[in-house]
Formats: sequence, structure tokens, C-alpha cells
Amino acid sequence: MDFTNLFLMQEKLNDHISKKHNLSGKSLLAEKLLALQVEIAELANETRCFKFWSVKGPSTKTKMLEEYVDCLHFLLSIGLDKEFNYLNFDIPKEGMSNNITNQFLNLYIDINDFIVCSSKDHYQTLFEDFLYLGISLNFTEEEIEDAYYIKNNTNHQRQAIGY
Repeated sequence: MDFTNLFLMQEKLNDHISKKHNLSGKSLLAEKLLALQVEIAELANETRCFKFWSVKGPSTKTKMLEEYVDCLHFLLSIGLDKEFNYLNFDIPKEGMSNNITNQFLNLYIDINDFIVCSSKDHYQTLFEDFLYLGISLNFTEEEIEDAYYIKNNTNHQRQAIGY
């Protein structure tokens, strides 16, 4: 995945939003972390992985990918705020749970760890665990990037029309 380009695209969107909404110089880290948590919950809802009481299956792959990319926007934005956009990320291959519900719970632990100590290492762990979730949901790196580009364009269009 071309993380350099993803961070650059996110930075342009962040700059546009900041100028349009007069947010220059304001810290939005808490809002972005909460937004990430909400978006992760929306993704979990689409997977239905925790809904043991229901026989209904997950949403379409397309819908889940849209929600995944919404999370990615906030994750990139948080990295930019903390100046971690230079990092390289690897998708862990071993030692991760195959249980999707546990992966979601682990992401919330990762976010909490980052809130307590916003270190490079905690951010890297959060990002890599998020990437692992995407692979577990059967998204390819190309699908994730393509969906990000589409949603980033949509977000720019929304800002232009007063979203």
C-alpha cells in the first residue's frame, strides 16, 4: 500500500476542512479518536460478527469496505496530527486472533493505549492491527486503496457543497 500517498491525500482533505471551518491551530485529536471509535463500531455492525442472537449474515463486502475506509480516514488523520506519517506499516502474519470479534475488541484496546500514551509505537500497533482486520475481512490492499481514493474524493465533494 502506498502509505505516503494516503497520508498526503488525507493531509489535503484535513487542510481543506481546517480552512473551511476555521479550525487552524485547534487540536481535534480527541474528536478524531472518538470518531475512529464510532467508525470502528459501524464497521463491526456491518460485519455482524458479534450478533450471536441473529441468523442474518454480514453486509456486502462493498458496504463493509466503505466503513473500513471511513475508519482509515480518521486513522491517517490522527497519524498526521502526531506527525507519524513517516512510518512504515507491516501487516502482522502471526500471533493475531482469527476471531473478528476479538480483533475489534483489540482495536479498542489499541485506541485506549494510544489515548493514555500517544507514542509512535502505540500508533504503529493500532495501525497494523487495523490493517490485519482488513485482511481478515478479505480486503486486498488494492481494494482498500481504491476505496480510499473514491471516499476521499467524495469527502472533498461533500465539503464543496456544505456537508
